[in-house]
Amino acid sequence: MKKTSIACIAFEGNKVFIAHRNPTGQMGNRWEFPGGKVEEGETDEQSIIREFQEEFGVTVTVNKKIGEATFKHNGDEFALHAYHINLPHNGMTEKFVLTEHSEYRWAEMAEIPQLNFVDSDLLIYPQVCKYLAEIL
Repeated sequence: MKKTSIACIAFEGNKVFIAHRNPTGQMGNRWEFPGGKVEEGETDEQSIIREFQEEFGVTVTVNKKIGEATFKHNGDEFALHAYHINLPHNGMTEKFVLTEHSEYRWAEMAEIPQLNFVDSDLLIYPQVCKYLAEIL
């Protein structure tokens, strides 16, 4: 059975919110669009809200689905669903509380391929670029 992960995409103008994972685990020390696995019995939207509460200490609102991709991780097949979300603030003046990441920032979309970015998130990168171009 295919598992589902979510990627949360927040924009500030033409910049996107990214986070740098803590150095542990297979995806350690890599940049990502924050998100995580959808747990049994959760909707994508419930998962997004839970993940941001757990990882950043904030409540987000979920807008529309941007796109999706499929990837394999440790022999399991995953569907990655990307959603446009709104953060309650930009995390600069009032800092987010980090539990899974060492830092976060707002990046230009063109920077993403140059960073040590999580492979699965790079699969949805073209869809995120297209979506941003449509809403600007």
